[in-house]
This record gives sequence, C-alpha cells and structure tokens, in this order.
Amino acid sequence: MPQVRRFARPTSFALALTLGVAIGNAWAQEPPASTAPAPEAAPAQNKAPLPLDELRTFAEVLDRIKAAYVEPVDDKTLLENAIKGMLSNLDPHSAYLEPEAFAELQESTSGEFGGLGIEVGVEDGFIKVVSPIDDTPASKAGIEAGDLIVKIDGQPTKGLSMMEAVEKMRGKPGSKITLTLVREGGKPFDVELTRAVIKVKSVKSQLLEPGYGYIRITQFQINSGEEVGKALARLKKDNGGKKLNGLVLDLRNNPGGVLQAAVEVSDHFLTKGLIVYTKGRIANSELRFSADPADASEGVPLVVLINGGSASASEIVAGALQDHKRGVLMGTDTFGKGSVQTVLPLNNDRGLKLTTALYYTPNGRSIQAQGIEPDIEVGRAKLTREQDGENFREADLQGHLGNGNGGEDKPSSKQKERSKDPRPQDDDYQLGQALNLLKGLSVTRGE
Repeated sequence: MPQVRRFARPTSFALALTLGVAIGNAWAQEPPASTAPAPEAAPAQNKAPLPLDELRTFAEVLDRIKAAYVEPVDDKTLLENAIKGMLSNLDPHSAYLEPEAFAELQESTSGEFGGLGIEVGVEDGFIKVVSPIDDTPASKAGIEAGDLIVKIDGQPTKGLSMMEAVEKMRGKPGSKITLTLVREGGKPFDVELTRAVIKVKSVKSQLLEPGYGYIRITQFQINSGEEVGKALARLKKDNGGKKLNGLVLDLRNNPGGVLQAAVEVSDHFLTKGLIVYTKGRIANSELRFSADPADASEGVPLVVLINGGSASASEIVAGALQDHKRGVLMGTDTFGKGSVQTVLPLNNDRGLKLTTALYYTPNGRSIQAQGIEPDIEVGRAKLTREQDGENFREADLQGHLGNGNGGEDKPSSKQKERSKDPRPQDDDYQLGQALNLLKGLSVTRGE
C-alpha cells in the first residue's frame, strides 16, 4: 500500500471524527519513487542507543499492572494503550490508528461517509467544532465553528480523549444523537441531530451577477482541482462566453483535504512560481510544488474569502495566492495548521500517523500556530434590511419638470422589484463585501 502524506488540522486539535463527523486533515498520495523515495531513518551514526533503563522500567510497569491491577488486563490492550499514549504526547496530530480508524481515514477524501458533517478537535479538554460542512445535518442544525461540545447524549465531554469522543459520536445513519453546545461563553443548549451518510460536493459555483462568479470549495477532495477547472469554464459559459469581470473564491470553514487538490486549485490561478514547499527530517519530506504556465482563470480579478475555519490545505491555497499577489484575501485569520502528517501502514490493517514536516508558503512563511491574515479584515455580521420608505421624490410632484435629456421619470411608486430568487450575497455580509470590492476594481479599470 502506498504511503500517504497528510496535512492535518490546526494546533490543539487531534484526529477528527469519521462516522460521527468528517475527517479534516489533508491527504496527498506519495510522489513516484523517482522523485521522492520512501521515508528513510536517520543515518546509523546519528541513532542514539536504546534507552535500556527506561525499557526496563516500562517492562516493570507492565508486569506490575498485570499482576496487581484490580481486574485482569491482557497484554494486547496494555501495549496498544502504551502506543497510543506515546504518540498522543508528541503533538495533537500524531496518532496510532486501529483498523477501523485507519480505514475511515482513507475513505474520508472520497466525498462520502457516515456521520454528522462536522470537523472537531480538542481544546482545553473540551471537544470543539472546527467547522461544519455544507449541506450536512450539522450545518442544517445551525452548528457553528468555535462551538464547544460539552455533552454527548447527556454525558460530559470534559476530560475525554479524542478517540473516546469519536466512539461516543459514531453511530449508524438514521440514529439520533443530542449534542450540548456552548457558544461564545453563553448558556449551554441542546441540538438533536440524525446521523446520515454524508455526501460532500466539494465544489459549488454560480454567477452572483452578470460578469461576477462565485466558487465555493467545502473541502479538498481528490477531484477538487478538476472540479474547479470545470467550474471556471462553466461560469464563463454562463456569462455568455465572455471573460468574467471578477470572481470570489470561498474557502471559509474549509477544513482542508487532499494536498494535490490544493496545489491544483492554486495552479488554476497562477502561471509561474512556487505554490508550497515542505521541510522535515526524513528524505521525502522535502517537497516543492510549482505552477505551470496554463491559466484556467484567465487572470480574472480574484477575492478569496477566509475565516477561522479555513485550515490546512485551505491555508496553502490562500497563502500561495497572497504571496503571489494574485488575489485579495478578505475575512478573518485562518486556523493556523501548518504541519505535515505521514500515514504509515503497519501490520494487521493498522496505521501510524506521524508528524514529519512543516509546510511553507512561497515566501517562506510557516503557517503553523499563526495562520494566514487577510488583506482586508471583514468579520461576520448579520444583515437586517430596512424597508424602503414611500417618501416623495421630485418625480412624484404634480407638474414636475422632465429630465431634459430624455431620461425616464423615477417616482417612488416605481421601486425596483427584488429578485424572487435569493442570491448568496443578499444574506452574506462578507460575500457582499467581496462582490463590492470586485465591482470597485472593475470601475477603476474602466470595464
């Protein structure tokens, strides 16, 4: 089985759930052997001798537990728990994967899995929502990034390990689960959800207005790069075959995904230069990805929306476009996950997920624990619309003068009718601001 390189979730977050929620780390298939050999250990002369005293202590503890613990414990359980503890104390992203978790991890980028549709992690002993996934039970129930899950089916989550929380949140599609949430320090409230088979469409697109396109990537799946290319072609077709005046690329609440997809998406908007590179200790952790000259976006003016739920592969795309000054980043700071995990298959269908490198933007910025800052900070806001008043206008006055240039009178009674079809920008303040910026840029260019 080929080795897999994975960009995991941000700092302080452990392995995301699968059957209970989605996995949110970024996968990338290992490059061909000619360009990236299998992981190599450090040279023999650099290896430290085995810590015999510590190993003796470990063996003694194992023996004492087996002999004196209140209930019998088998060797397999003790040794697997020891392995889990050894990895969990390295960093939040390294983990020992038992067969079920290993299989689910590999399935997570296919775009279909069972669960609630939320990315989660651990923060200060609590389970925290990183981001809900569009069109899933979690997003439809109104769960938001940053919510703390304080109870699962009435049982407190404080002090639970990530894997224990995973087990509690897993279940068959159609079964119900109640999460008790705390939002922004408020009072706890319950949300009942029904587990479902999550089918995530990673790329969505539409024209916001004639000449202005919108592409949302919910997570980076294996085919997301190809889907973005198709979306760009479709938007041009919908625009009467004309080049767009502007495009919004929405990466908000995108928890990451496949590394190659992030590279391919970036490449659709770049014609040269570095996209991302990684640095680590093992031989094949030194990887570099560069853009090719093709430009599927035709140089369209670009605004990229980001927020605290944008992580991992999303930050690769945002960082590359920002460093190359290809687009304007708008929104709030991203999550700040910049480490690379390599998933190594072990015996008996198990796996080892180990942090092996950090990734860097083209200008050499490490995103780890810092994130990407937007060029223009625009926070979330709720839109409330004032009703247009029926105030008199000049055109309402009896006997008013005509325009003089032949322009049609515009009395108050002839207000423009609102479109019956709701548009995304009507109720999304950040998206509306991105569209306004693109329009402003279009005006200054004289288009």
